Amino acid sequence: MRKLIVSVEMSLDGYIAGPNGEGDWISSGEEIWNHMFNDLADVDTVLLGSNTYSEYASYWRSILTDPDADPNERKYAQWAERTPHILFSKTVQSIDWANSRIARDPHAEVTSLKQQSGKNIVAWGAGEFASALFRMGLVDELRITIAPVLLGGGLPLFQGIDRTKLKAIEVRRLENSAVILRYEMNTGK
Repeated sequence: MRKLIVSVEMSLDGYIAGPNGEGDWISSGEEIWNHMFNDLADVDTVLLGSNTYSEYASYWRSILTDPDADPNERKYAQWAERTPHILFSKTVQSIDWANSRIARDPHAEVTSLKQQSGKNIVAWGAGEFASALFRMGLVDELRITIAPVLLGGGLPLFQGIDRTKLKAIEVRRLENSAVILRYEMNTGK
């Protein structure tokens, strides 16, 4: 059965965006890209909430035609261009990225996707969308890259989550002092 993996970058003090929504603190570098591409080898579907989708689609499509784009960004943009994306929104009526479609019901959609053949599914971003996936019991694995920065405020990773037990399955320390943590959902059942 396919797994749903929520993957996000977070500050050490638990925020996924700064007080004004900024993400200029997010870690980058060759090592992070290498780990990400390694992880993406087992993924064939991307889930996005409506808050993330518009910037995400616009940015990665622009990288495909930017002759000065970072080679790793271009490689990801090419992967994203050929990988199915599902936007979860109750209000968006249409999207114009050929590899994307809209779904309205995360529980029904993810349950169906998990039963289909294929590789794993990744949900990018966090906040409301990731929290909703957790509350519905749909998440199988959590991957957090902790950036070596304290933001002092901003958008928290999770909202409205009940106490949940997790099982650590991997810890990777990176040269830039970031840490990648992978957890398997373990509700104690």
